[in-house]
Amino acid sequence: MVFLCYPKCTTCKKARKWLEENGLPFEERHIKDMNPTIEELKEWHKKSGLPLKKFFNTSGQLYRELKLKDRLPEMSEDEQYKLLASDGMLVKRPILIGDDFVLVGFKESDWKAVLGIE
Repeated sequence: MVFLCYPKCTTCKKARKWLEENGLPFEERHIKDMNPTIEELKEWHKKSGLPLKKFFNTSGQLYRELKLKDRLPEMSEDEQYKLLASDGMLVKRPILIGDDFVLVGFKESDWKAVLGIE
């Protein structure tokens, strides 16, 4: 599994700790240093089954600075992918990517269900 995170993010720290406590192996990827490509985002979006808006870090400073709350509804999917790929800080985190799933954000109950943990 690939674990995309921002090391200073408290939610990412919580998710990493949870993965470690459950003995789940993962490869960590710093979302700001190695931001997702358009191709990766398209693949993850499709695999996640979530609306594309869920991939945006809506509580982030950059999201607010760019006034994306108002701009996103008018943007095409391609424009949104391009924007997400331009800066890892626009992407909601953490993201956990497996062979047949993508989890966006850390909600322990969702992660337990998808990963088959009691």
